[in-house]
Amino acid sequence: MHKGSLTWPGFLLRLAFALVLVYASYNPEGYSYYHWIRASLDQPETGLLGSNALKFLAGVVLLTGWVVYANATRNSLGIFGVTLILALCGGVIWLFAEMNLFNPGNVQTIVHLTELVVGVVLALGMSWSHISRRLSGQVDIDDLDD
Repeated sequence: MHKGSLTWPGFLLRLAFALVLVYASYNPEGYSYYHWIRASLDQPETGLLGSNALKFLAGVVLLTGWVVYANATRNSLGIFGVTLILALCGGVIWLFAEMNLFNPGNVQTIVHLTELVVGVVLALGMSWSHISRRLSGQVDIDDLDD
């Protein structure tokens, strides 16, 4: 196996980090960076969680994660690839809705599905060079730097 080849655990790790990034930024359960900042605007907190420096650092860490994942996704998949993945995920969600596997009228469920799709797109974007190499046998120019 080629050095740096993608394995299932490697893809699942990328997916897990993407989902942590997405859910840490916003989630419908109310435990996210968005909710933390929003709550502090309504009622200032005290102690470590009320620290503006900590909020700033957490925001920079999240922003850095988004930039890394989004840049890798843009470079590897492009707008056409992202559109195809979104269409595929949308079709799967539509099929599941027709099969009555979830209630499409439940906003919280739709938000969770949307966040799952964003996580999948980001994980595929981070993994696409490995997947493409395995499927086609072609090496990306970035792989030649090793």
